[in-house]
Parts: sequence; C-alpha cells; structure tokens
Amino acid sequence: MYAVFVGGIVAAYLIGSIPFGLIIARAHGIDLRAVGSGNIGATNVSRALGRKWAYVCFLLDVLKGFIPTLGTMLLASSIAGQKGILTAVELWLWLLVGCSAIVGHILPLYVGFKGGKGVATSFGVALGIWPYFTICAVLALIVWLVVVRIWRYVSLASISAAITFPVILTALIAGFDKWDFSGLWPLLVASTVIPIMVIARHRENIKRLLAGTESRIGDK
Repeated sequence: MYAVFVGGIVAAYLIGSIPFGLIIARAHGIDLRAVGSGNIGATNVSRALGRKWAYVCFLLDVLKGFIPTLGTMLLASSIAGQKGILTAVELWLWLLVGCSAIVGHILPLYVGFKGGKGVATSFGVALGIWPYFTICAVLALIVWLVVVRIWRYVSLASISAAITFPVILTALIAGFDKWDFSGLWPLLVASTVIPIMVIARHRENIKRLLAGTESRIGDK
C-alpha cells in the first residue's frame, strides 16, 4: 500500500507538470508566455484564445490534480482491502500525492520549472480528497464565483477562495461529530499550507490589486 503512495507521488508530479495551457496555445501557433501576463494557466489562455479554450485548459488542469489524487487512494485501498478512517500516516501520504501534483503545475519539469499558479490543479486535488476536501472545494468554488461576479477579478477570486478553504474545513470538523480533529489534523495543516502556496504565486497580482492596475474579466 505504501509503495502505491510513493508511486502516486512521482506520477502526480509528472502529470501535474504537463503544461496544458502552453500545449493548447502552441497548437494554435501562439506562444502563451508572450501573451498577457505570460502565465500558462487558463486565465492567460482566455486572453490569447478566448473563453472556450480557457475552459478546456481549466478542466485539464483540474483533472491533473484530481486523477492522481483520487486514483492513488482508490488503488491503495483496493490493494489493502481497507475501509473506514485513515491513519495519520496514510492521510499524509495521500496529501503528498496531491501536493506533488500542485508542485508539478507550479514547477513543471518539462518547461524549465516555470509554471502556473496552481489554482485549478489545487481545486482538482481538493475534489479528489473525498469527502473532507471535496465539500470544502465546492463551497470555495461558490466563493470564487461570487467574487468574480461582483468584482470581475480572477486573482481576487482565487485568493478569496484559498483563504476561505481552511476556514470551511475547520467549521466542518467542528460541526460533524464523526470528523474528529485528532484524526484529521493533517488535513487542517494541508488546508493551510496549500492556500499559502497559491497566494504566494499571486503576489504580483496582489501588488496590482493594491495599485488598482489589475486586469478585470472583459478588459482588452
């Protein structure tokens, strides 16, 4: 079972490193790094190719977090024949698989370790850690949609969702009798560390938001 997790960590990084935004843009004869912010994520794909291809890029970036995270746990559980509550060690290994996919997106092996901001891939990882992070991810997505709808800043929406995520998880653990802090504390640690990684990747956006120069959805 532990060998499956180790293999999953490696596979997650390699899958997470696939630069779908660059691949989509290059298929259309565009160097995405020379467009807009130069980022390889869905937001910059939208600037270069429009919303349709941005949605495709977003979905693929979500899947490269979701598939290795959920797939590794399903495989490990089937081999061990295990059901029920996971041990702290197993939770940490599961989380490392997800973090490896996010790191792969942020520091991709295939394109000189210069990747995206990890929002879509983090969302995919959260969806894959069922049920603990999945519920939080759905609620954080609602926060993201509300912020985008009101202020039209993708970066502000991503930062808001990242900040909201650990707050939601803490509330759920406190509210559900079967969710015990003593057994789920690794998830709380990860729910704080991963948003910090995402927010750190938005430091330039934060500067532009404070300066009032950040681009909104719909801006040329």
